Amino acid sequence: MNAESETETDTRTPPAAVAVVVIGYDDAAHVTDAVRSALAQGPAVREVVAVDDCSTDGSAGLLHRLAASEPRLKVIRRRANSGGCGTPRNTGLDAVTSPYVMFLDSDDVLPPGAAAALLEAAEGAHAEVAGGLCVRRELPSGREVPWQARLYALHAVVPHPARRPRLVHDTLCVNKLYRTGFLRAHGIRFPEGRFPYEDVVFTARLLAAAPRIALVPDRVYVWHVRRSAGRLSISLDRSGVENWRARTEACRQAYEVLLGAGQKELARAVRAKFLDHDLRMYVRELGLRDAGYRRAWWELTRAHLAEYDADDWARDPAAPGRLIGRVVLAAPEPCDLPRLRELAARPARLCPPYARAADGSPVWSDVLPVSLEPLRARPVRALPLAVDAELRPCARGTRLRLRLHELYGRVAQAGPESVEVQWLHRDDGDVVVRETAVPLAPCPSGSEPAGTTGSGPVALAQGPEPAGRAGSRAVALARVAEPAGAEPAGAVALGPCSRGSEPAGTTGCVPGGAWSAEVAVDLAALAALGVGTWDLRLRLRFRDGVSRDVSAHALTGAGLLRRSAVPSARYGVVLVQPYATHSGALALRVAPGVRGVLSVARARLRRLLH
Repeated sequence: MNAESETETDTRTPPAAVAVVVIGYDDAAHVTDAVRSALAQGPAVREVVAVDDCSTDGSAGLLHRLAASEPRLKVIRRRANSGGCGTPRNTGLDAVTSPYVMFLDSDDVLPPGAAAALLEAAEGAHAEVAGGLCVRRELPSGREVPWQARLYALHAVVPHPARRPRLVHDTLCVNKLYRTGFLRAHGIRFPEGRFPYEDVVFTARLLAAAPRIALVPDRVYVWHVRRSAGRLSISLDRSGVENWRARTEACRQAYEVLLGAGQKELARAVRAKFLDHDLRMYVRELGLRDAGYRRAWWELTRAHLAEYDADDWARDPAAPGRLIGRVVLAAPEPCDLPRLRELAARPARLCPPYARAADGSPVWSDVLPVSLEPLRARPVRALPLAVDAELRPCARGTRLRLRLHELYGRVAQAGPESVEVQWLHRDDGDVVVRETAVPLAPCPSGSEPAGTTGSGPVALAQGPEPAGRAGSRAVALARVAEPAGAEPAGAVALGPCSRGSEPAGTTGCVPGGAWSAEVAVDLAALAALGVGTWDLRLRLRFRDGVSRDVSAHALTGAGLLRRSAVPSARYGVVLVQPYATHSGALALRVAPGVRGVLSVARARLRRLLH
């Protein structure tokens, strides 16, 4: 429980009080799985209303056959396709007879116990709404990413949405249970017709009615993400600029709904969420689009941001989303897209150049003098620090070179002392090659960084769960013997680079302030889990004990970011592919042995054929 409210747990079996509205269109492959997951919720669910939005693939027939043996299932087939998700949800809501209602999409599922957990929370707290944790499950890999995990970390009761402005960040309608009478009394419905991001407006209408909300840490919804599907979901299909137009319109309406209801703080929070989440997500992908898309996107974004007032920009002015927004507003045409992409990353990276105005104050660039003055007051632990990374696989040893950039004197002022390097497994973030922390070693003028310190390379071994992380899997690092004179894998040292050393853009030091590091990468450790992708993460530690977790910008150039076959005594060969993610961060694909190489070849062939 948190400080806002506490409730006692009632262990009685919840009454049959919940209706689950399942909507679908041409999703015969998945819709019955969704309906069965709702029926499997047990006695808490009184009825399941399946709304078929005039499918043409036989979905309705499957649902009617299922209903013949399941009295709790009611099937409604719409006569015409609505073009969106809002209309079928409203149709289902109108047919509900239960005191509470939930919503479920045809390609997702409810995990066991979801309805009971939400019903118990709502009844126990006398709340009109109960919400729980949604996880995004990437298919076919099975990788799971929690959605808005901070919001659902603990049991809590929020007496009024204004007490928890972060509620506006969870715009999903499907991970919640609603009191049916409350929705009807306040006329809370979804936008009709083809209206992408209808749940953004629905959520604003809900919060505007000031419900009492119970939050639980239970997993209550599994959102299946099928990026390779023949038809992407509305929210995932961001290839056309109309998707962005729809998102900005939904966010605009959400703001207006809350402002019109007198919820000024929540309305401000909606605009802040747009900058921090929506804007950054699309900026990371902007470089993938053609010139026509970029121009149209830029124009739409500038028009939307022009509606923001001084108070919207004054709150947390050094936040990455606000810096990006101000640059977009200041530039009439798309510009600096690679640099904006890095700033939109998570964590954010502000890459060079670090320009200054005539008075010495920091600005975005000489051509676009948007003030970066707020960075001078931002805590080091939140600064958009930039680290360049260069990885060169070879038979004599794979090397990772790092370079930390100065940022208007803030880095030197904080005094970087060490860096920890860790590789996170893409499909299971709890599997890591543990970091190694090494004290700062000076880098003499005109020379390479000082040699690494510490002892022994590291090898991967399955280890016990670390304290405080129940339920996670960790990879421990065991020390092994190394040949005399060999550098320890994972050992890192940073050294400040003096003026007059290598120019910016090279693999060594940068004039004007930078710190370099070099580490031997133990490919055998990364290959121990088979074919997989690893994301590089760094933890920078400073003189006063403050740390900053960052990812690293992937350097490009001759011999970089290309696939290499590295001989291995353990596996025969390890296929290594360093690459830059959509946000420009360094990641590494590893495929050990002949079997791993063949799996990569087959995947490449499939992409070529399709």
